[in-house]
Amino acid sequence: VMALSTTAEIFGIDSENYLFHRLNIECGKDIPNLITRRQYNQRRKQTYRLCEEIRKDIASAIDGREDVFSIDSKPIKVCQNARAARCSMGKDNPETAPAWGYCASQNMHYYGYKLHAVCGISGVIHSCDMTAANVHDLHYLDDVKWQYSDCLMLGDMGYLSADIQQNLFDVAHISLEVPYRFNQKNRRPPIWAYKRFRKRIETIFSQLNDQFLMIRNYAKQPQGLFTRVTAKVAALTVLQYVNFVNHRTIGQVKYALI
Repeated sequence: VMALSTTAEIFGIDSENYLFHRLNIECGKDIPNLITRRQYNQRRKQTYRLCEEIRKDIASAIDGREDVFSIDSKPIKVCQNARAARCSMGKDNPETAPAWGYCASQNMHYYGYKLHAVCGISGVIHSCDMTAANVHDLHYLDDVKWQYSDCLMLGDMGYLSADIQQNLFDVAHISLEVPYRFNQKNRRPPIWAYKRFRKRIETIFSQLNDQFLMIRNYAKQPQGLFTRVTAKVAALTVLQYVNFVNHRTIGQVKYALI
């Protein structure tokens, strides 16, 4: 089920109905015991956490010894703003329900979730998580300090907090490098590696939107959305690993299977 899910995302098939239509027509004789679409959908939701653990192992195999990381978040809309009041996603469980949020980089208000991610300087996502859109980026750092240590973390202005930066260093020896605001006292320019390495995670988010169609959402419930996002990130990591074992540029995932 996980292999089928990852393969579908790699080839840009994010409709389960279309996926099984093609499987029955093109692979019906090769897969005689193919499960039904309902079974696939149910088992995919049950195994998405296992899929994330396997993806982390693959990411560690690519660049497990890095000590410089980039951290950022991206918006994930579940519907257009005009339909937010009628959206039924998560109504039965307020803890996982979407919420209103604001994306400063795109200057937009949206209704949905926020994907938090930490990637290495080679462009491989090591860890990721999803929260409601109204959760501040700083809250994800509470998880980061227990997963990483003795490293340099590069963030944007959304992670600017002197208390949080000091806490990260005291607990896990994580140096959080964040650009200062122009009106701050004792302002200093970012370190030389900031812009160069920060571009990695921005490129990753662009690939997730462009090649893996993360901006398109067919899920009806939060667990279905979390499953789809996990599969897309796993598909990206698998293609990076294919490039890695073939000694090609890791980030050129569009050409990984050629």
